Amino acid sequence: MIRVGLCALTLIPDVVGGSETAFRALLRELPKFPDIDPLVYLSKISADAHEDLPHDVIMRYRANRSNKGRFLGMSEATFAGGHIRKEMKLDRVDVLHFPFSTMIPTVTSVPTVSSILDVQHEFIPQFFSAPEIAYRKLIYGRTARKSTRVIAISHHAADTIHERLGVPRERIRVIYLGSDPATFSPGNEQREPFLLYPANNWPHKNHARLYEALAILRRDRPELRLVITGSGHVGTSLPEGVEARGRVSTPELVRLYRTASAMVYPSLYEGFGLPVIEAMGTACPVAAANTSSLPEVCGDAAVLFDPTSPEAIAEGVTRLLADPAPYVERGLIRAPLFTWHKCATEHVALYRELAQR
Repeated sequence: MIRVGLCALTLIPDVVGGSETAFRALLRELPKFPDIDPLVYLSKISADAHEDLPHDVIMRYRANRSNKGRFLGMSEATFAGGHIRKEMKLDRVDVLHFPFSTMIPTVTSVPTVSSILDVQHEFIPQFFSAPEIAYRKLIYGRTARKSTRVIAISHHAADTIHERLGVPRERIRVIYLGSDPATFSPGNEQREPFLLYPANNWPHKNHARLYEALAILRRDRPELRLVITGSGHVGTSLPEGVEARGRVSTPELVRLYRTASAMVYPSLYEGFGLPVIEAMGTACPVAAANTSSLPEVCGDAAVLFDPTSPEAIAEGVTRLLADPAPYVERGLIRAPLFTWHKCATEHVALYRELAQR
């Protein structure tokens, strides 16, 4: 048996978006591998995020939901983490995995693997404060240097981790994210005149330009609406035709995918872009930005557009709505290439490799 520790001390439930989805999916898959004995390390505020696996709540880690409190807790664990390592009792594990881009606390006593999801602060620094950029550069660089292996969630992410963090390519393993084909599958619902964008209200998600594009589209299609999901939208001022649903359950998200005329994804930067695969699996046509990892993930199964231009976004959506069938067909072929079981299988192969070191 290989005892694998999964260190999720920095997880803030219901805040970190796709990275939490990926982490929980990995935990659900690991029991399918009889030689893997997982142990999940959690903080006080993420104590329930164990998916029924063996777990320890590390009380000495100062978890906090506020940005300031989170920064202080992460800093303390990075630079004075001896008491946290002691509480974790790392002599029990053969491999330690950090799934949230940061090796916190720093560990050198066992083989480690860190999932560095993206380095967007290197490409869109205008969306980060100066202290945030300085901290990310320090911690991401430290994580990359200290990790035995680094997982990248796309080849684009691997290229940027190599170029910006100086990680040798032989230490980077590309493991794509996935979806659950039994959940994100086609249905019999009728398509309705709305676009769907499932994304938290973060600057790089580019909602403002999508709103401008919607206004252009509604000149000829006044019935067309935009439904947005995710945190940070409810209570904000939204333009005409935009409806915020907040965080929705998985069944409700599936229903939205199955009834939307299209899913539009104008994000300026993605390490992967999980909603693209979810939408394709439900036979929802996809229009997405031509930036970062999205062309790699979409392949030929989506209309791509320049996300910096509202006119280009509107033109891409118009082109998709005029002839969605080829993109739906190609999406249904592409989505099964990305599953959580395949993702977990490749994680487990890496755990086995490191345990033999």
